[in-house]
Amino acid sequence: MPLFMDIHQVQGATPDDVAKAHTADLETQGKHDVEYIKYWFNEHSGKIFCLVSAPNPQAAASVHREAHGLVAERIIEVEPEIAEGFLGGVETNLAGAAVVPGSKDERDHGVRTVLFTDIVGSTTLTQQLGDDAAMALIDVHDRIVRDAIGAESGRVVKHTGDGIMASFLSAAATVRCAARIHSDLARHREANPGQPLTIRIGAAAGEPVEHHSDLFGSTVQLAARLCAHAEPEQILVSNVVAELCLGKGLQFHDLGEATLKGFDRPVRVHAVAWTGSAKSPVKE
Repeated sequence: MPLFMDIHQVQGATPDDVAKAHTADLETQGKHDVEYIKYWFNEHSGKIFCLVSAPNPQAAASVHREAHGLVAERIIEVEPEIAEGFLGGVETNLAGAAVVPGSKDERDHGVRTVLFTDIVGSTTLTQQLGDDAAMALIDVHDRIVRDAIGAESGRVVKHTGDGIMASFLSAAATVRCAARIHSDLARHREANPGQPLTIRIGAAAGEPVEHHSDLFGSTVQLAARLCAHAEPEQILVSNVVAELCLGKGLQFHDLGEATLKGFDRPVRVHAVAWTGSAKSPVKE
């Protein structure tokens, strides 16, 4: 059956309120051939995101309407592999709420940080070095990037040809990952002067569904645009990422607003401070 995510905007709800509503869904869903799999509750924004398997959106809505009357504002269809790539195999507590992996009590609010890497001048590298040597450099990039993503508990969503797209639970982990990638690549260049491998990185954070009706649509687009806007060896992040890292001991340079393709309004951009000799960003 198709997989859907529904979005509720609630005011004043508590985790217990949401847990009771989910229990009522489970008691009712069999009548409509629906399975409510798990949910995310972001108390800060007052939003609930439910992942549900259903024959159609109307059946999913019928369960909510009959169980407790809290009908979702939107229901969108999501691809299972996309949901898995961004959200991961999320664990749940006894109430059915998504929790941070390895934790029974820390709720996963559904916010994800998306990161893109891009190899600078990949076409030129192929022309200068030849196909085999260029592919070898891409393999170096992939190894370094994947190692850094794994070290910060991120998930590789896909390979983009000239880079990698990844998803993280933590904005701070994303920033540390990006800085480690640049640092490890700098060391590789020092040890291999004939292999000029340089990349740019962009990252943005958001809730599962924002302004577009797909999973992390706006967040993905912004992260990709920030990556394209970055200079070689630069890490650009959205304002949300910088705000989520407050108190984490990470340092950013506020670059002001930038006009990015696909966005109607200028976007506030921050550059991550990092050093080529350190495994982590510069501390405040």
